[in-house]
Amino acid sequence: MHFLPRKKTGRCANPADIRELAAMRVIITEHARKRLRDMRQDKISISDIINAASGIPGRIPTATRFRGFMAKPGRFFDIVAKDIPDGRLVITVIGK
Repeated sequence: MHFLPRKKTGRCANPADIRELAAMRVIITEHARKRLRDMRQDKISISDIINAASGIPGRIPTATRFRGFMAKPGRFFDIVAKDIPDGRLVITVIGK
């Protein structure tokens, strides 16, 4: 289920906005990749991070922590992400 911002008219967002969100590029920092090797982030894969970051609706102007994502093996994790001109930057990953 997608949560898109509604305009003041009460209708769903423009289909062009939906395509823009779906086509957003996810960039994972070297710091986040390094943290995936730690025991606390065990069993969290790059594809899990990309799916989590892609599923966040709207724009993220400042670095924000998003909680409660689940990796395919069942491990819960949080991500810190921010939107930049090139796409969505995942700054770090925090395993639970």
